[in-house]
Amino acid sequence: MDKYLIVGLGNVGSEYDMTRHNTGFMVLDAFAKASNIVFEDKRYGYVAEVSIKGRKVFLLKPTTYMNLSGNAVRYWLNKENIDQSRLLVISDDVALPLGHFRLKANGSNGGHNGLGHIQQLIGQQYARLRMGIGNDYPQGMQVDYVLGRYSDDDMKTLQPALDLGVEIIRSFVLAGIDITMNQYNKLGKGVKQNG
Repeated sequence: MDKYLIVGLGNVGSEYDMTRHNTGFMVLDAFAKASNIVFEDKRYGYVAEVSIKGRKVFLLKPTTYMNLSGNAVRYWLNKENIDQSRLLVISDDVALPLGHFRLKANGSNGGHNGLGHIQQLIGQQYARLRMGIGNDYPQGMQVDYVLGRYSDDDMKTLQPALDLGVEIIRSFVLAGIDITMNQYNKLGKGVKQNG
């Protein structure tokens, strides 16, 4: 049976709930809710399993904290013998406006500590979905900003992207990264839909 690992990055603990840095967790939570599955506390992370048309999909929310996310990713890839081409990592991204997203087949970590640690351990040949959180903060305040909570207004802007994130996971599993990028990246520019 083909296996896939879908990783949402974030920090564990109620003090991090609904913070911008936990947007990866929020996409997986939305997927789990839509699929009627629950996460269990396992080694290095909260894990949920679901079958999509005969493919086994593991959802992972690392409990290693953001900067050591690679430990959880490497462990679960090895434990379940999942090929790296079937790994999708979902993270927040200050370089994209809130509600926008970008799906890539590989690439640099873009200064994101979670992606950086994954790259240290397994290289950069893996798919990633970057969820825009905007960068509306004064110089030197990035940490406070990414660890800040979304407002109700923010969530109205973000929710359509979270919903599309659920679709993207399904498409990645069923159709692969290239088709999914072609189909969804044009939708990733928020409501404006400009090129």
